Amino acid sequence: MAAAGGGGGGGGEVVRELHVLAVDDSSVDRAVIARLLRSFKHRVTAVESGMRALEMLGLGLEPDVNMIITDYWMPGMTGFELLKRIKESQDLRKIPVVIMSSENVPTRIIMCMKEGAEDFLLKPVQQSDVSRLCSKMLR
Repeated sequence: MAAAGGGGGGGGEVVRELHVLAVDDSSVDRAVIARLLRSFKHRVTAVESGMRALEMLGLGLEPDVNMIITDYWMPGMTGFELLKRIKESQDLRKIPVVIMSSENVPTRIIMCMKEGAEDFLLKPVQQSDVSRLCSKMLR
């Protein structure tokens, strides 16, 4: 499989592997989403907070991130706040952000989508959710 990003190839390159930054304060949920993504052969970097995600992205510690998947409710910075910060950044705004939550609150889902979320997944995230999401991202 071809690695995502990286090389200086021209625009027509097909990305077959995503590099996903998974953000969740729950170590169990981080492990679950990482396992699901890795089962589709994607590279995963998992962090415990929105602030840590922004640090890693801003410092270039995680280059070539193709997608961010984040929990909605986290202490310090919610996934919605992380989404807003990403979309406000000139350097990061093109990275698709997916929000996850165990709470099915339509107004929250609409708010996240209006702010620029690529998708909103309900926990527990299933393999079919990840399959659909990855297919969408790789188009």
